[in-house]
Amino acid sequence: MVHLLTTLGPLTQQAVGMILPHEHIFVDLGPLGQNAYLQADPADVIRVMAPEIEKIKRLGVTALVECTPVGVGRRADIDRAVSEATHFPIVVPTGIYREPWIPAWAQAASEAELRDWMLGELTGQIETSGVQAAWIKVSAGDDGITPSETKILRAAAQAGAATGAIIGSHTIRGHVVRDQLDILEAAGYTAERFIWIHTQAEPDFKLHLEMAQRGAWIEYDAIGSAGFADEVYIERIQQLLAAGYGQQLLLSHDRGWYDPSQPGGGIPQPYTYLSEHFLPKLRSAGIDEITITQLTQTNPFRAYAR
Repeated sequence: MVHLLTTLGPLTQQAVGMILPHEHIFVDLGPLGQNAYLQADPADVIRVMAPEIEKIKRLGVTALVECTPVGVGRRADIDRAVSEATHFPIVVPTGIYREPWIPAWAQAASEAELRDWMLGELTGQIETSGVQAAWIKVSAGDDGITPSETKILRAAAQAGAATGAIIGSHTIRGHVVRDQLDILEAAGYTAERFIWIHTQAEPDFKLHLEMAQRGAWIEYDAIGSAGFADEVYIERIQQLLAAGYGQQLLLSHDRGWYDPSQPGGGIPQPYTYLSEHFLPKLRSAGIDEITITQLTQTNPFRAYAR
């Protein structure tokens, strides 16, 4: 049976509704080497982030995907603490961010060692958190994928193929995604189990269509943020739907989060814009309820469950 692996255990599709596929509970964006995430107190994170989760629970959101990997402060134990305090499931990744955030141990590790590390988290637990990783988060540089990023991606392909876990990559430029898909397919993985995270940042919509045609998931995940007008998203969504790619489309905010490098964790950004503002605009643009359910419930579950 297919399950969504969460901080509250595995969930069936019938047990969940709307899922936010790209958000953050906790991420350390402080200077390299400062490692503020190591000193973070789960109680402080709960105090700041629990109210934000309660807001989306009231709006009908039933789970969110935590997109913080190793390199930018992943703390699965904190994700679990927030989840248990709010009785709200969170989907946590294995995987490693791009350079220069790749830690020294990962730079030194072989492809096989990285594969085995990911497999351990995908089939067991992340460190001693008691949380099983559900998916794999990686990244690539804007100017092209580096040898270390390639090594991590190839290891992810092997771990993903062995477990059915999806790979999502923070990749800004479409031509780099093209290279990533070539690497994955050469490693025996499939584009159908790859999410192009931050697709909206690529201005050439033809590249969105190209990667969708290859089978990749297209994720528009800055909805409600400055610089990305709702009207542009709606037009692109309509074009993707018209081209037959509605089953490969994910919508989210890339919001949150508690940042331990900031005083008091910083000021959180609510996860509510999609429900309160954007989905009503989609309805007004003629997108029917069946399609909205597909985009906000069916697709996120299909992408992240295994």
